[in-house]
Amino acid sequence: MPIQINNNTATPLKKKRIGTGYASVVIPALNEAKRIADVVTYAFADPATAEVIVIDDSSIDDTAAQAKSAGAQVVTANMLGKGGSMCDGIGVAKNDIIVYLDGDLAGLRPGIITDLSQPLLENKADFVKARFGRGGGRVTVLTAKPMLHIFFPEVAHFAQPLGGIIAAKKSLLQSLKFEDGYGVDVALLIDAHLAGAVLAEVDIGFLENDSQPLLDLSLMANEVGRVIFNRARTAGRLNVEQIGAMYESQRLASSGIEYVLTRRKGRQRLLLLDMDCTVTDAKFVVELARITGQHEALNQLCSDPIFQNDDKRAQKDKIAQLFRFVHMQKFDEVARQMTIRPGAIEFVNKMRRQGFMVGVLSDSYYVAADIIRRRVFADFAMAHTIQFDGEVCNGQLNINPAFLSDSDGGFGFPGRYADEKNFKSSKNGKDKQKPMGCKSNVLRSFLADETSPPINLTWVVGADPDDLELMQMADRAFVLTPMSSKLKKIPGITQVASFEQLVKQIPIEN
Repeated sequence: MPIQINNNTATPLKKKRIGTGYASVVIPALNEAKRIADVVTYAFADPATAEVIVIDDSSIDDTAAQAKSAGAQVVTANMLGKGGSMCDGIGVAKNDIIVYLDGDLAGLRPGIITDLSQPLLENKADFVKARFGRGGGRVTVLTAKPMLHIFFPEVAHFAQPLGGIIAAKKSLLQSLKFEDGYGVDVALLIDAHLAGAVLAEVDIGFLENDSQPLLDLSLMANEVGRVIFNRARTAGRLNVEQIGAMYESQRLASSGIEYVLTRRKGRQRLLLLDMDCTVTDAKFVVELARITGQHEALNQLCSDPIFQNDDKRAQKDKIAQLFRFVHMQKFDEVARQMTIRPGAIEFVNKMRRQGFMVGVLSDSYYVAADIIRRRVFADFAMAHTIQFDGEVCNGQLNINPAFLSDSDGGFGFPGRYADEKNFKSSKNGKDKQKPMGCKSNVLRSFLADETSPPINLTWVVGADPDDLELMQMADRAFVLTPMSSKLKKIPGITQVASFEQLVKQIPIEN
């Protein structure tokens, strides 16, 4: 068991054994039914293991059931994302040593949990990364390694800085920040180093896990780069403001229609949820204005006759200007604190189990919509992007091209399909030029997608008159109460009191 350890003194560990082992094994998992039982069984076979905890990201396959059958404690994550799941595991774990494993691993040699835990047990290290051999590793080689050599050469020698097999002392993990995206593992490595922890690396041999599609690798590289840049700036090792540009690039990529369509993976059913006052019980910009002291300014702006006569793009630009100089952290904070309507998470989960791809659409900002998306375990979010200089909002707004029609320079397809009889543009078969920023153009893009089998069933849930055209295009449309009076008597739109009632509308399929 080759071990490489930094030449510092590790924090003494308080031994606490539960059962026959001393380590809590935490496995974040999303749709890992194929292998999760084998990974759990493997973990229990190691004498160091006291308990196995699977943090399930609301999987739509049998991940949870398979993990339970193998003996694991299964906990549903509080929020979609590996980082959040890893953090949730800390709160559940009963032991002072925590070992993280991936849910898709195969070909592991016996004794890895013992080997990873040993430097911690002997107080030779506080944080241990697995060193292993496998094919691939393109993001590690092309992005992570070069950047670590520049900004954090102290940890650049780690063979797998992006690897998710980690052992660490619980006290250390409780003091670290868990990123939401692909950069969580390298962020923990850097943050542990900056916190003065003693780091170690243990060779675990060769392992197998599933490879990522090329587009996912691109987004992974972007996220890893952003995380390393961010840590470099915080540590005073970065003198230029590249952070904002990286955030912007990442948001534009992940909210774009081209990326979202690649996530279909053959699914032919689509559920689109409006965010403000549908998934959430309030409007994001109203809550953000309240938290940042701009509530009165927002009210004055919206009541101004000039504003009321502006087109929607001009209105959106003026509202965005209210949030100049607001730190990104405030956007994040408000999105995480907004109340999710009761039953929304259950509804999304059941629809995904019925084969629906679920998206959250918003006329607000992607930085918020993506958090709401992860809170309800939806597949994607699409919204506009508000720009940041570094991590401070500059008030500039980019309209999501997927919301625009052809004439607006977007990726909607009304002109292309307006005269084709087989294009399902609305209930009455009519089509017309769409206004700027219309969500119905997102649905048009899905219906026009030729990269997967065609969409054959669409559901839309909304609460705003601006969503009327989108709802009229859907096979089934629902409006939640309280609702606009403009939507109460529209044919083809079903009124429901809550998501709990909406769950009863889901067809039961075997």
